[in-house]
Amino acid sequence: MNKLEQLRQRSLVVADTGDIEAIRRYRPHDATTNPSLLYKAAQLPQYQPYLIDALAWADRHSGERGRLAAMKLAVAIGAEILEIVPGVVSTEVDARLSFDTRATVEYARQLIHLYQQAGIGRERVLIKVASTWEGITAAGILEREGIRCNLTLLFSFCQAVACAEAGVTLISPFVGRILDWHKANSGRDFTAEEDPGVASVRGIYQYYKARGYETVVMGASFRNTGEIEALAGCDRLTISPQLLQALEEDTGTLASGLPEQVAPEERPTHALTEAEFRYQLNADAMATEKLAEGIRNFVHDQDQLEQLLLQQAKEHTTRDAATNP
Repeated sequence: MNKLEQLRQRSLVVADTGDIEAIRRYRPHDATTNPSLLYKAAQLPQYQPYLIDALAWADRHSGERGRLAAMKLAVAIGAEILEIVPGVVSTEVDARLSFDTRATVEYARQLIHLYQQAGIGRERVLIKVASTWEGITAAGILEREGIRCNLTLLFSFCQAVACAEAGVTLISPFVGRILDWHKANSGRDFTAEEDPGVASVRGIYQYYKARGYETVVMGASFRNTGEIEALAGCDRLTISPQLLQALEEDTGTLASGLPEQVAPEERPTHALTEAEFRYQLNADAMATEKLAEGIRNFVHDQDQLEQLLLQQAKEHTTRDAATNP
């Protein structure tokens, strides 16, 4: 077996892409999208009908045209992905709402409503929310309503603890971005085994399993296959098409990865408070910087996606005017 086949025996493989053709090729169990991936997908010719449909839908509803169209496009691509994968798709809340609990909850409800209108039950969708205090609080509310969540942009232990205590379905700790920060701030390279991103996920995974938390750990944002191999055995791993291909082409033996069993330990006697969360996050320079940077980048790509949709609408109007003077 190649390494991708070996990995499937130990972890549930998720495709980190909005590219339908890549998903068809690698046959992941689940798929996850974000504004960056949707922006790239929206520039591909095969997605142009979706853009036009999203704009037409936005025109029939009150609100900002670009924002509404982007929401509709995300659900349309998610719905097509669900025709291929047997599991779930993750669809992200607008990152501009990362510090607004109420708005995050309302946006998530709208996404689920759109999926239900497309004939897709909420059990097949994970709502992606940034792991801010407000985002985690919103996720706790949504989980109690039966809307399952994927907490993204997770870089620190305190974020992971708060997510587990809120009862969220899944977390996505960002392995590669943690590595990026440490390389930039230390001026050195790291092997897969000493990789700080790998160490972070390993610690979170062991903490969850030892204390019996049901929240799923899904390693994300990988920079190389060594990181993936070091985390083989993690609940889920979301992997880009490029790294899926590299694993598929490698016929060597997969690294040992995470331990299969973890000794049980008692859960904390009190839940992490907002003040404790904010203090611990602030004390972690890497997590503070990467969380802020991640939100800014997602907002930038969300803006670009909306501008692309509005530009598409303008060009479509111009063509119609030329065809029907």
